Amino acid sequence: MIYSRFYNIVLFAAAFFLIPYYAARIILTGKYRKSIGPKFGFIQPNVIEGMKGSPRIWVHAVSVGEVTAAAPVVSSLRKIFPHACIVLSTSTETGQEMARRIVPQATSFIYYPLDIPFVIRKVVNLVNPDIFVTVETEIWPNFIRICHEKGLKIVMVNGRISPRSFRRYLKTKFFWKKILALVDEAGMISEIDADRIKILGMETSRVHVMGNAKYDSLAAGADEALKKETAIKLNIDPASKVFVAGSTHEGEEKIVLRVYRKLLKEYPDLILIVIPRHIERREEALSCAGGEGFPDCITMTEINGGKKRTSERIIIIDVIGELFKVYSLATVVFCGGSLVPKGGQNILEPAAWGKVILYGPSMEDFADEKKLLEEAGAGMTVAGEEELLRRIRELLEAPETTSRKGKAGRKIVASNMGASRRYAEMIKNEIL
Repeated sequence: MIYSRFYNIVLFAAAFFLIPYYAARIILTGKYRKSIGPKFGFIQPNVIEGMKGSPRIWVHAVSVGEVTAAAPVVSSLRKIFPHACIVLSTSTETGQEMARRIVPQATSFIYYPLDIPFVIRKVVNLVNPDIFVTVETEIWPNFIRICHEKGLKIVMVNGRISPRSFRRYLKTKFFWKKILALVDEAGMISEIDADRIKILGMETSRVHVMGNAKYDSLAAGADEALKKETAIKLNIDPASKVFVAGSTHEGEEKIVLRVYRKLLKEYPDLILIVIPRHIERREEALSCAGGEGFPDCITMTEINGGKKRTSERIIIIDVIGELFKVYSLATVVFCGGSLVPKGGQNILEPAAWGKVILYGPSMEDFADEKKLLEEAGAGMTVAGEEELLRRIRELLEAPETTSRKGKAGRKIVASNMGASRRYAEMIKNEIL
């Protein structure tokens, strides 16, 4: 109990400084405007009224990445419990948008409440779930404690703990051990993730290694119809050579653009598609392109608005939910968050389309996926700009070898399917 009081003192002290900051962001940019009310517990009555069915399962997925993992789990739950009320919550507005688009099996969609006791009690009473399911180790102390006090089962699925998060958790292990003791079952992606959560204090008998549900979502989603639809939308001939730089962070676009400029000397028809990790960096990406000598770019927003791509060599994807689709058109892929120290981004998405993926040395958050793809020859680490250029040239010069390696990576994704069903069975066992 003393730990909870200390946590809440720190939480409210932080809120004293953060509330003015976020209030300014809402007023000046409009960001968080849709979610701020629901996060304080103000949920529309029609949303609550729409929560019909039994059992009532609350699944929480923070943002876009977690929603991708949650989607096949929710689909598997719907098959087991056809009459269930499945409530899917997200913390971010982009995650909410994605959830509504790719998880039609959910009954209702809400925002996850702020970790403030009176807000949590209000929302939990409104939703009134039989079980709470958190995706990818999203643990908020007050929420978990209050759910436990109300007698709710608490289950973790697709659990993962990155090296950076693990180091942070270890510094306050005494605190997290108390919180993890309230979680009934934890399904983890890998043995490494399982070992980490055990070290943090989770009881061994409650920890299970079940695989990555994202494999199910991605393998099922990669089909030729989606590829054709995307090619038509972007006005790209299926035979065109396309360089896709996905989930790029600040500093990576400049490297990609410099590499692209050099490649154009050998492949003048090569198309570049850049997908910044955060769509609010759209103007920054456009400015960077202009600074590198490419002022004529087209954005996905413009294409969605009716503008047709004609002579533009560079496409900037500034819309949520397009990354996976665009990977289908790639001849070569660079996955960002890796040439800068961000821990990498999801390399399974392009792998599901049978692509060979290049990435920088910072892949700590996707070490298992990196190992699997490199063993198949479908993943390659590049140290920097020059090696990125060299590797892309090699891939473009040997299309048959590139295709063979990409297919091997796709088989890896397909062979790891089935985790979502295992997670759904674990949840069923806790409900029944």
